[in-house]
Amino acid sequence: MRRVYATTFALVTALSVASMQAQQAGAGAAQGDASRKVAGGGITAKGWKGKVDAAEASKGATINDSKFAQQGSEFHINNGPAAIYWNPANTASGSYTVSATFTEPKYMSSNDHPHPYGVFIGGANLDTENASFLYCTPYGNGTFIVRGMGPARFNPLTFGRPTPNDAVKKAETGGSITQEVAWVVTPEKADCRINGTVVASIPKAELVGAGKLTSLDGVAGLRIAHNVDVNVSNFKIAK
Repeated sequence: MRRVYATTFALVTALSVASMQAQQAGAGAAQGDASRKVAGGGITAKGWKGKVDAAEASKGATINDSKFAQQGSEFHINNGPAAIYWNPANTASGSYTVSATFTEPKYMSSNDHPHPYGVFIGGANLDTENASFLYCTPYGNGTFIVRGMGPARFNPLTFGRPTPNDAVKKAETGGSITQEVAWVVTPEKADCRINGTVVASIPKAELVGAGKLTSLDGVAGLRIAHNVDVNVSNFKIAK
């Protein structure tokens, strides 16, 4: 009987591992969807600039494959390739807070799985191949991610992959979802707040140094993943 139980347990374990591997493979394939090209693309918001990710640029994508426009006090973004957007006038130093409100009018309107968007800080050399910045971006499925470029990608602490947090709102496909994102920075650390809750508190030593940010001071802006339609309001920097 023990041999039967052992054999059954081994078979169940093998099937479970195979199922998990298949799910992971499927998830990886979904994340690899191609970036769209938005008709009438380009940046028309006065003073703002943009740059697509290096991986996107290597495939021939440009910032003109997305549409970034200002309507009243809001920015309306129809993103193709993943990119950052910034106005060089928006710089911050010392102790400061950068915040914005992000609304997907129809969740996953241009994709079949969650894509994130949020705020970046510490921006330097953004027009060059040596760009550095740090972003915090929630997904509409209750997770968030913190990632840095300096100029190679780095993942502070344990937040380099989608991390669940109850503060991050969840949405039904096609429904509206709004997330408030902020970086609260002091000379010692940087806290990411989503919907008023600190979801990541990272010491300066984990963020600034060789291969990371040059400083927590710098340009602040928006980080938008590919194939997302999102409106941004209340973007501001406060001391």
